[in-house]
Amino acid sequence: EGRVVAVDDVSLEVAEGEFLAIVGGSGSGKTTLLRLTNRLIEADHGSITVEGEDVRQADPILLRRRIGYVFQSGALFPHLSVAGNIGITPKLLGTPAEEISARVDELLDLVRLDRAQYRDRLPHELSGGQRRRVGAARALGARPGFVLMGEPFGALDPLTRDALSDDYRELHRKLGLTTVIITHDMTEAILLADRIAVMRGGRLLAQGTPAELWRS
Repeated sequence: EGRVVAVDDVSLEVAEGEFLAIVGGSGSGKTTLLRLTNRLIEADHGSITVEGEDVRQADPILLRRRIGYVFQSGALFPHLSVAGNIGITPKLLGTPAEEISARVDELLDLVRLDRAQYRDRLPHELSGGQRRRVGAARALGARPGFVLMGEPFGALDPLTRDALSDDYRELHRKLGLTTVIITHDMTEAILLADRIAVMRGGRLLAQGTPAELWRS
């Protein structure tokens, strides 16, 4: 069978502190692009650099600790409490327990979940929006400067989604993050991002600020 080139001649730069949205339908290559960045998939050709380092030269485990990743469903470890989920990366890095505990509290405050109420809950006891918040907090657990988000607010009711995306935008600004989000929703991209890249069939169709794309 013919091979599909999932990401075809895409050249993209993301500035430090920028909020970039990659927009495209299913099969456009946007998810593949995200996974290439933290080496969940290896590229056949071309190069990807993060803070000047070629990701292929980096240890994939260390690379992923430098890059926060928010999964589509807010997928959490079902057997771990909220605190356990948020503290997982610092724990793997050998951070002392009391430091992790303080970090969990700080992140729960950041994503607006009451510490006392949510710390010990299990994922199945949370609403979709709460799971997304915990997912975002977990991605920030090791204090990465760079965050990748895979359709993080999809499948939520519009009010929850708007509140969450506003909150995340504020986090991005407050923590000085560099964020790349993928979405199939152009409205979401226009509201959230500093710059938008549009993909279709593995190629980059257009990129620009929301205002530039709006005009075209």
